[in-house]
Amino acid sequence: MPGAAQSGVAQKLGRHEVHALTQVDENYRLFEYERSVKAAFDAIVPALKRISALQHEEGFEVEAQAIARKQLGFGLPGEILEDAWVDQLDMRRLFAWCLFETYRRFCDEFFTEAPLGSEEEEQAFSAFLQDCGFHTLDVSPCADGRLAHVIRYVLRLPYRAVRRKSYAGAMFDVDDSIQKWVETEMLRLREGHPNASDMPTRYLKVAVYHYSSGDPDNQGCAAHGSDATRAAQGALEQLCAFRQAIENSFCCGASIDLLLIGLDTDTDVIRVHVPDADGDMGIERFLDAADVRKETLRLSACEAEARITERVYATADNVAPGMAKLITRLIANNISQIDYVRAFHGDRYGDIGHAERFIGAGIGFEEVQLRNLTYFAYLDTVEEATQDLDVGVGIFSKLNVSHGLPIPVVVRYDYHGQVPGARERAVKHCARVTDALTTRYAKLVEKGLLHTLQVVRDCNIGGRIEVLSCSVNAQAKQEVHG
Repeated sequence: MPGAAQSGVAQKLGRHEVHALTQVDENYRLFEYERSVKAAFDAIVPALKRISALQHEEGFEVEAQAIARKQLGFGLPGEILEDAWVDQLDMRRLFAWCLFETYRRFCDEFFTEAPLGSEEEEQAFSAFLQDCGFHTLDVSPCADGRLAHVIRYVLRLPYRAVRRKSYAGAMFDVDDSIQKWVETEMLRLREGHPNASDMPTRYLKVAVYHYSSGDPDNQGCAAHGSDATRAAQGALEQLCAFRQAIENSFCCGASIDLLLIGLDTDTDVIRVHVPDADGDMGIERFLDAADVRKETLRLSACEAEARITERVYATADNVAPGMAKLITRLIANNISQIDYVRAFHGDRYGDIGHAERFIGAGIGFEEVQLRNLTYFAYLDTVEEATQDLDVGVGIFSKLNVSHGLPIPVVVRYDYHGQVPGARERAVKHCARVTDALTTRYAKLVEKGLLHTLQVVRDCNIGGRIEVLSCSVNAQAKQEVHG
């Protein structure tokens, strides 16, 4: 680690010392990415306030376009601006359009420039994972936007090497996980991917619940009434149900391991519930990364890593060596994130509550690796994910609707282009879910307080998203991009 870089972060931290395991240069890169993306979304309201103040001035349309291009980087739909002289400028439509356009540009940059990782990092981690005795890492965090960065930032893992699917309260769909397990084992059997089926590796399912150390009664998991114990217990029960389902459906020796992780969304500190020799975990038995960081702060990187391993083995009886190795890596990685928060956000985040910019509904969204950017609702149908959607709409009713702003919902379905008819089915999925959304939340839609953007993406070619339609005005999109 370069001494100059470490010194620079130490100055930012003030009284905080930087841990020997902290990847300082990576912290700077990740912060710059977080800052630039969020700044693009956060520029929308100030720009629209300026534009709103000018709507009855002469030359309004020209001035409005100049402000938008300077502050947002794109022009505005002419047909919305043209109607401002008749009545009032429709700020709700304009806000939704600007947010959706910012999302589209954010996605284009992510998929064309790959700012958060490389194929080499992905391959290195996959090799490490198999060395630990696992061929798949399947993570289900809570859908809360304060956990959207759990893979790339909190745990510092290459996002393409990890399956992430979020659910309200981390109460993941057991049937969906079973289907993914079957698909994974079939690929191992037929194609030897990610490794051959006769390799002694296992499928690791992880659930990530969350809590708030600063305001535990109000800023914990909404799906569990901000009760950290209920959140942990619910996630653990879901993990056990998944393992039981696999064993009942296939065999008692089916290759499943489980891991439960808690996340303090105020500080990004994790607590890992270390499994014992039988793979069992207790909600009161865990290893806290902040405690480990404090204990190892004055040690060298090698000494600190060795001490973490000791603490892992001391937390649970006869933990499997491969699991201990992985947990050691996760704790060590999280120490970088703890110092990241302290360096760039203070003792804790300024927005310990919800501050998401939009709801993401459907299947996809691998580009969203930033905290408090998106509330996730992964779904095939609205009916199967009513809890996730209702929680999300409830959050945005406070964030946006209470201030007169609409709830932006990106409806997205990724598909595999090599499968005949896949794109057409994805398009139909988008339309069906959008129709169901607008029916379920009809009162919000009627008042212009819920807008949708429909997009699809061929995940096999790694290209950009394809915009299908926007509730604001499909013609406006064509005018600006045409």
